[in-house]
Amino acid sequence: MTPSSVMPGFGRAPAATRFARRGGFSLIELMITVAVLGILAAVAYPSYQDYVRRGNRSAAQTFMMTIAQRQEQYLLTNRSYATTITALNLTPPTETVGRYAFSMSTSGAPPTGYVITATPSAVQAVANRFGALTLSSDGTKTSPAQPPAQEWKR
Repeated sequence: MTPSSVMPGFGRAPAATRFARRGGFSLIELMITVAVLGILAAVAYPSYQDYVRRGNRSAAQTFMMTIAQRQEQYLLTNRSYATTITALNLTPPTETVGRYAFSMSTSGAPPTGYVITATPSAVQAVANRFGALTLSSDGTKTSPAQPPAQEWKR
């Protein structure tokens, strides 16, 4: 006498374990997952790029304010403004390297005023959004792309 003849179903695995052994995903389930991830990426990536651009812009604005502060210190010591950014012993922060070009122009024979300009380049430049920023010695902040208040608040 064998155990399966005494107790029916003894030699076979229970129904729950028979179905649990099935592994993997069906092609439909996999394609639905890929489609959902694609839609999420299409929505999230532009927002992420905008967030990174705003962060870089903030770093550029901070550096411009540092240049202005250093110019005022230079004025107190030398009775005129520096004509170049390197004369102030400043280097752009790593967040802005390759994304912004900084320049400074002075006015007057002994410089009596200056204008600092940060021009976006490459990925950072977006038409009508992230234009050049300027900061003058009298504290005037301008931008050709948008009204200055908007550009300096980004």
